[in-house]
Order: sequence, then structure tokens, then C-alpha cells
Amino acid sequence: MITEAPFLLSLPAGLLPAGGDAHAAILTALLSIGALIVVAKLVEGVLGRIGMNSIVAYTVAGIVLGPVTGLVEITEYIEIFLSIGVFIFFFLIGLDEIDIPGFMSTVRGRYFVAATVSVIISIVVALTVTADWFGLGIKLGITESGEPAKLEFSKALSLAGILSLSSLGLVAKVLADKGLLKELIGLRIFTAVIIAEVIALLIVGLTIGGESTSVSAIGILTLLGQIAGFTVVIWLVSAKLLPRVMALLQRFLNVPELSYGLLIGALFLVVAGAENFGLHGSLGALLFGAALSGLPHRMREDIMPGMRSTAEGLFVPLFFASAGLYLDRTFIELPVLTIVALLFVPMVGKILASLVGTFLARLDTPIVLSAGLMGKGVAEIALLLVLFDTGVISQGVFSLLVITMFGYIVLMPPVISLAVNRAKPPETASQPQTMVPAFARHALAGVMVGSVVDRSRTYPEPDTTVTGFLNDWLVPDQTDYLIMERGVPVGTVSLTRVNFRRRAFFWRRGSFGDTPLRALMRRGPPHANPDEPIEDALSRMAENSLTIIPVMDRATGQFLGMVSSNEILELVALMDEIREEARRMAAEPAD
Repeated sequence: MITEAPFLLSLPAGLLPAGGDAHAAILTALLSIGALIVVAKLVEGVLGRIGMNSIVAYTVAGIVLGPVTGLVEITEYIEIFLSIGVFIFFFLIGLDEIDIPGFMSTVRGRYFVAATVSVIISIVVALTVTADWFGLGIKLGITESGEPAKLEFSKALSLAGILSLSSLGLVAKVLADKGLLKELIGLRIFTAVIIAEVIALLIVGLTIGGESTSVSAIGILTLLGQIAGFTVVIWLVSAKLLPRVMALLQRFLNVPELSYGLLIGALFLVVAGAENFGLHGSLGALLFGAALSGLPHRMREDIMPGMRSTAEGLFVPLFFASAGLYLDRTFIELPVLTIVALLFVPMVGKILASLVGTFLARLDTPIVLSAGLMGKGVAEIALLLVLFDTGVISQGVFSLLVITMFGYIVLMPPVISLAVNRAKPPETASQPQTMVPAFARHALAGVMVGSVVDRSRTYPEPDTTVTGFLNDWLVPDQTDYLIMERGVPVGTVSLTRVNFRRRAFFWRRGSFGDTPLRALMRRGPPHANPDEPIEDALSRMAENSLTIIPVMDRATGQFLGMVSSNEILELVALMDEIREEARRMAAEPAD
């Protein structure tokens, strides 16, 4: 819990109302909260005109009201507000940026290899500083007496994970601002970054808990067991039970904002549960958001406007403004070696790791993808604030790293833009094997399943033999196939499974080629409706590890056709071609 270094504010003693009693203290806290929120939103508007990120604006507001003018100081009366800000912010990160089904669907792809290698190398390089592997006397922690101390390994790993993060929120904004989200290059950058962010956040989540974790095998296994058990429970309740309960109650109860209230209440229950499990509440909020990332589009649209208004209008500005309150000049008192190591070693490691990962996975335009993986700054500030609040890192280290993250937030958008502009895409660029649902949420908003359904195909039947299937039904770049019986989809067959069973059957008697698909198919495929968003169909496909999904009429249940991830990728490619043609025509001189 956030209790060891309270997030609290008040006005200076000279501005306190007379009496100094509890009522006056509460009034002072409200004045401080109001001043922080008003100034934060005003600064956001001013800096937004020159393209500055809102997180920078909120922190600047805290710096102005705190260290610069001294109008707001740290006290004990609004801790609950800032704690809520922490949890809501991490909930939104989980909801918007963590796409677990999409992440799992990329596990065997080259983008997963590139992102994994990038994160591992980056963390190892950062650990040379955070854990002081070379014995250079780099002390980033702090003892109870206030003396500098070397970080325990679990905390050093947590800080290294934070320094190795890639920020999907920042990268997605850059891609959207440049109109790249609906182009193939945008999909490729988006896919690499979301995989890297999920991996790094999971590593940070393993180690950011308030209590120290033993580095022994038993200690690590105990922590993994705690997180695994907590995650399974949260996932089952949040992803499977909660949406159905909300839909059922919404149908039978006439209560305004019922779903929103249930979601907020459930968030606080999850946070409390995480703390009781010995995990940090922010990890619980992150997992809760990730579990709900697959909410149906209509339910998301009902709930999220209220959640976003509450977060972006109150808690998130207040939370990041508090980061500004904690910033001071104590970082200049750090040893020169510590400052240089913290500034440059993780950055160089991140650059090299991104390049090694993309080159090793043999991805096209590795420089562009590496630039995307370097995007960071937003979630890192929030996590650094958690580490500082729990007494893991000193105030000087916190101030130095937050200023460093400001540099990433300011500099990386133009760097990513420059890398994209200078890149010469190959004639046939490698694409991710699957499209993560989160990308559709950002890039294909408003596109319905009915717009991409293929109504022209024919399909094999359950009694089709393996030999007949391999000879007559294979389609280039397609791994899953729909099986139809009397006009009704009854299952799917994976080409990977067919080839695996064929190799396993080699040593047995008989002909595997005569085996009917009925014996190999996966029964009861999920389906989509033509009037639902593409993102819902992709979520269902990812959850079931499929690259295809049948489309059924909602009213009659009639089979209409099929949607595949390849067809959605072709839609993105077509949009890219239309844009290029439009640009070419616009550049040609008029006759």
C-alpha cells in the first residue's frame, strides 16, 4: 500500500485557516487539491499548443506549486486521493495497453522474438547499474536513517524493468498524429511495442511488491505462485464473470451508471485483494484492467467515458502533479558516476537491445521498429513514483530519473517520426502473423465485421480426407480452416495440427491421408455478427487461438461468410494504398 512516504498536500502554515483544527486541515487539503487540478489542466492547455505531453504538463504544475513557489506542501490529508489516482492510472494502462489474448497469439511470431530479446538485453544492461554488478559503489536505495544504500536484487530488477519499458501510449499517440495507425508500418511498430511493454510490465509486476522477496528459488517460486493464483482468480472473475453480471443487472435493474459503479467498486476490491496477497495494489489494478481489455465494444462505450472523465479530470492530473511536488535538486548531489551511469547505460542498452532484437528476428526496417521500442516515459514516471513512495529509491534518484523520462517524452516523438519518414519500406514488408485486438481498437474504430466478411468461399466438410484437404483446400498464408456441414459451421482445422499428426502417424500402420477431418477438427467455433466492431471479432479469435471466425446473422442465425486476420490485414494494406495514391495524385500538377 502507499503508506510509507505519504502523498499528501497542504498550504504553508501561514495560509492555514484560523484554529488549526481538523476542519481547517480538511479545508486546506481541498484548497491544495483544487489548486493542483486547476493549474495542471491550465498548463496542459498551454503546453499542448506546442505539442507537449499532458503528463509533462501535470508534473510541471506540481513543480510550480511546490518546489518553485512553495504554495503547496506535503502533508497527510489527501493520501487517499493520490492512492486512487495510482490505481486508476494503472487500471487504464491495463485496459488500453495490455492485450493478453493478442500477446499470446503472437508468441510464435518473429515480432515476439524481437520484443523478447530486446527486453531481456535491455534489462540485463540496466541491471549492471541498478544492482551495481561491477561493484562501483552505485547506491540507488536509501536506509531508514536516510543513508544511501545498494538496492536488493528484487528491487534492482524492478527498477531495471522500469528503465527497459516501452510505452505503447506514447507510441500510439505518435502514430495517430502522423496518420500511421491505419498503415502497415503502424501495425508493425504497434505490435512490437505492445509485446515489449507486456513483457517488461510483467517483470516489474513480479518485483515491485512492497515486501522484499528472497532471491532464493523458494522465494521466487512463492512469489510466482502468489501472482499466478491471484491472476487466475482475477482473470476468471473479471474477464468471464463480471461482464456477464454487469450485462444481466443492466437488463433487469433500472439504476443509473450501474456498470460504472460496479467497475469502480470492483477495482478497489481487487486492489485490496492484491495487497492482502502481498502484491502491490498497482499490480492488482493493472491485472484488472488487462482482464477487462476484452470487454465488448458496446459495454466499453457505456463505461469508459465516465471512467476517463473521472481519471483525466481529477485523479491522473493530481497523481502526476504530486510527482512534481517531490522533484528537487538533490539529484545534483549524487556521485557523478551514479548520474552518468543512470543517464546513459540504460539508454545505450535500450538502443542496442532494440537493434539486436529486430535484426536477430530478421524484421524489415529494423531502425524504424527500434525507434518505436525506444518510446517511453509515461508509465515509467508512475512506476518510479511507486518505488519512491515505498522507500525503494532515494529522492535524488527519483528526481533524476523523472527528468530523464521527460527527455524521452519530449524527444522520442520527433525521433520516431524522423525514422519513419527516412525509412524506405521494402516491396514486400514482413507483417505480423496476427493482428492484436488492441490495434483494431486504435486504428479500425468504427469498422464493422460486415465490411470485411468474405461471402464467396466454399469450405471442406467433416468427411473430407486429409489427403483431399491438403490437395484441394489450402490457401496461401492461412493456417486455420472452417469446416461446414449442411451449411452450418461445425468446427475448425489447424494446418499446424494436421502436419503434426501426420508426422506422428508416420510410425503407425495405415494411411493417415484417409483420416477424415472430423477426427481432427476443433468443434464449436466462436462466431461474430456483421453489426459488431472488428475489435470484438479479433478479441474472440485471439481468446480461442484462431485466425478465422464464421459470421452469423444475429436475427436468423444464418451463416453469412468468414472473416480472417489476413483479410483484416489486407484491409489495412488497402487503406495504405489508397492513401499513397491520394498523396501521389495530390502531388501531381494540375493540367
